[in-house]
Amino acid sequence: MLKRNINFLGRRKIALILSSVLLIISIASLAVRGLQLGIDFTGGTLVEVGYPQTADLSVVRNSLNEAGFGDATVQHYGTTKDVLIRLKTHEGISEKELSTKVLEAINKNAAESAQLRRVEFVGPQVGEELAQDGGLALLFSMIGILIYVAWRFEWKFALGSVAALVHDVIITLGLFSIFGLEFDLTVLAAILALIGYSLNDTIVVFDRIRENFRKFRKGSSEEIMNISLNETLSRTILTSFTVVLVLLALAFLGGAIIHNFAIALLFGVFVGTYSSIFVASALALTWGVSAEDLMIPVKEGADIDQMP
Repeated sequence: MLKRNINFLGRRKIALILSSVLLIISIASLAVRGLQLGIDFTGGTLVEVGYPQTADLSVVRNSLNEAGFGDATVQHYGTTKDVLIRLKTHEGISEKELSTKVLEAINKNAAESAQLRRVEFVGPQVGEELAQDGGLALLFSMIGILIYVAWRFEWKFALGSVAALVHDVIITLGLFSIFGLEFDLTVLAAILALIGYSLNDTIVVFDRIRENFRKFRKGSSEEIMNISLNETLSRTILTSFTVVLVLLALAFLGGAIIHNFAIALLFGVFVGTYSSIFVASALALTWGVSAEDLMIPVKEGADIDQMP
């Protein structure tokens, strides 16, 4: 069997420079442009309508633009006959008046009239609470991961894994900020799923590093960690490849509702795979992790206890 001998950690300085540049760009974009928050966070109105036949979304969008609702988001909901319209808050117009105007606008140029199914209003206060709860969910997940990895491995690995997760989250959020993609609850769910995926990949690498530290008595920390990264490379590539296939299907065939969810995870898988190798492991090595940190402590008097 062919053994790979890629010097991943020998290129850690280049990788850390690349990560630093991406982080700076992402943070700058988030500070200047921010995120394009969906109505889940900013507040707004959801209008669901049904058509007798398949609805032409381009006609619906054009009708809404002509009526002054250019900021509306139109997408199929469930079936091609059902349409969900998302509208931001319009001051001075009640929920009932808004839904009536929307229905009149989309039926004006339509061959077949749509029927109103439901109208839901999300207040700005509710949206603000959702944003705060989402931020707390990210924070608590990071703290829990830090405690878990420190308990299972070693604090240097714990800091490396959390740094890698922060790296993944910031760069993924930066992508949404730079390209102006809408950030809603589905994207927040994708970010939390990304944390779990990236951590799982990192834990697999750390498990092999710990195993090889105890197996090999000779060799530097960098050499042993490189061996571990090469040994887990096939598993990492195959896992990422299968996940990417599913996410590509969701992004192109899953419809507008989960499009941004799939985009966030698709980009996050690449960033997470990269960070497991070049960020988490590289930082643990930079902070001086060694075989002594992961050796099983020998209990004093263990030999005597085992004597007959």
